[in-house]
Order: sequence, then structure tokens, then C-alpha cells
Amino acid sequence: MVEKNTTSYEAKDIQVLEGLEAVRRRPGMYVGGTDVKALHHLIYEVVDNSIDEALAGACDQIDITIHQDESVTVVDNGRGIPVAEHPTEKRSALELVMTTLHAGGKFDGGGYKVSGGLHGVGVSAVNALSEWCEVEVKREGQYHFQRYERGRPQAPVKSHGKVKPAETGTKTSFKFDTEIFKGEISYRFETLVQRFREMAFVTRGVKIKLIDERDGREMSFYFEGGITSFVRYLNRNREPLHDVVHVEKEVEGGLVIDAAIQYTEAYAESVYAFANTINTIDGGTHLTGLRSAITRTINDYARKNNLLKDSDSNFRGDDTWEGLTAIISIKVPDPQFESQTKVKLMNPEVQTAAQ
Repeated sequence: MVEKNTTSYEAKDIQVLEGLEAVRRRPGMYVGGTDVKALHHLIYEVVDNSIDEALAGACDQIDITIHQDESVTVVDNGRGIPVAEHPTEKRSALELVMTTLHAGGKFDGGGYKVSGGLHGVGVSAVNALSEWCEVEVKREGQYHFQRYERGRPQAPVKSHGKVKPAETGTKTSFKFDTEIFKGEISYRFETLVQRFREMAFVTRGVKIKLIDERDGREMSFYFEGGITSFVRYLNRNREPLHDVVHVEKEVEGGLVIDAAIQYTEAYAESVYAFANTINTIDGGTHLTGLRSAITRTINDYARKNNLLKDSDSNFRGDDTWEGLTAIISIKVPDPQFESQTKVKLMNPEVQTAAQ
């Protein structure tokens, strides 16, 4: 017989976590854990904001620097986070974005037509999980600054110093909190190189620069060829069977499908799927649609050209994916991801559009 639980459970036992305390108590819900993978996710969340500025046509340069003390600085030349007082919250929009979950400019499509951020969680979660964080904004001819410690503002946003009106952008510096990320963990240059190379491929015309002051390494990424260049890069040591096939099309609802494929002599497949420049490593509806379309197209061609007889079975997916290198990159106004870590796209309409 199971012993009955006699522990108190009353109204007074219900806790309400204020502000960013929920992020510090349950970091796994926001950045996927407290391991080295989650550590890198802090950088990704900040850079994703800069990439969203690029998608809005407002940014073409992003610099990421890892400092000797493992702090990180991300600088972009976008529009700069708004700093004026919010009309209903009665505090600076910058402070609101940095300290409030589900605060941002990506919900109604006003500030961004498409973006990787959808929950308004990313940068505030980074702030919550950092020992300290500093944000500097150049906007409307002025320089603005605010510092936070474990998510708490240390003073109101300060506006001082003038800059040229055309000089805009956001600089975010932070150091991960060792109370959250414990043990001997640090940023891996190679992991970041792979991530930012992919971002540069799927965000044409944006230069991404990664600097590691710990050992003096530095790499820059800039690709005009987009995902066609990405496929060629992936196949640089393989024997291609044909030129890269590339299709880019905008469909109803502002959804843009960008796909490139090439078969090689290799046996293994190499397939990547992106949603609003974010690598959805677990795939999703866009990848399912692409796979289905490839298999269906090959079967249709084989039937029409008598390569398959009436008595023959259709090719299966495994048959048509062997040796395939493919990239699908979609831009969708209202992305639905499986979780805040954005590893899988769930929009059902994307599968139909991709097919």
C-alpha cells in the first residue's frame, strides 16, 4: 500500500515567480539546459536579434567577440532597440525588452515582417542567466546605456553623448552566470564558426565576423550566393552529378520558400532546414514538405518516361534521398516552433507550400 502524502499543500504554498526569476529557476525551459550547448544558445539568442534586423533590411554587419574572461559582445548596425518610454508600461522600451518575458516587437508584424524571435523571450532570458549584461544603443542621434546584474537593472537607461543621426545599432555584452552554468565549460570557437557560417549563407548580403580574444582567432563570413553557395560548399569534396537546382518563390501569406538541391556520388544525405535563418536541427514541416516533393517528383518523372513499369513499386523516400545535398530555407511571418530553443518548425501550412 502506498503511504499517503501528508505534506502541507495550501494556498500559501503557491509561489509566483516575479520578473526573470522563472528563467533562473528553470533555465532548461528557455535555453535548453545549463550545459555547454545551452551556453552557446545564449550567444545565438542575441545574434538572432541582429539577424532579425538584417531580415528587416536594417542591418548588414554583425560582430561577435569572445573576451578573455568568457564574456561576449555582439554588435550590429541595425536600427537600435527603442529606448523611449513605453506608452503603457511607463518605462524605457529598452529596459522592458531586456527584463520582461514576452516583450518585443515581433508579435504583430509591425517592427518585423519575418523574424526568428516569436516569444519575446530570448534576450531577456540571456539577461536573466548572466552575471552581468550591458546594452549600448545608438539611435536618433544619441547614445544610450543600461547595465543589469542577474537580470536586474542597476540604474535607469542613461542617454548621453551624441552620435551622427545615420549612426545606429545595438551593442550587447554579457557574461554567463557561473551560479547557473556550473563546472568547467566555455565557448567553443568551432561550434560558433559552424553556426555563423550557416547564418551568413541563409542571410545574403550580411557580413558576420567572429573574434576570439582568448587565442587570437578570427573569421568573417559573407556570401552573396545564398543557399546555392551553401550547397556548393557542402559538396566541395564530393563529386556532383549535376548543377545545383535552386528555386525561390513567395507564396500566399508572405511565406517565402528558398530551396537548393544537388545529388552527388556519395551515399549519405546532407540536408539542412532553416526557418527565418534559424537552423531547425530536428526538421519540421518545411523539411517534410521538401522530402515529399522530391520523392513525388522523381516517381512522376520515372513513370512518365517509362523508367518504372506499371508493375513496379514507386521509389521510397530512402531511395530518393541517397547522395542528396539539400537546403530549404523558409521565411514565414508567424513561425510556430516546438520550443523556445527552436529546433523544430510546426507550421502545417509550410509543408503544403514546400511541396
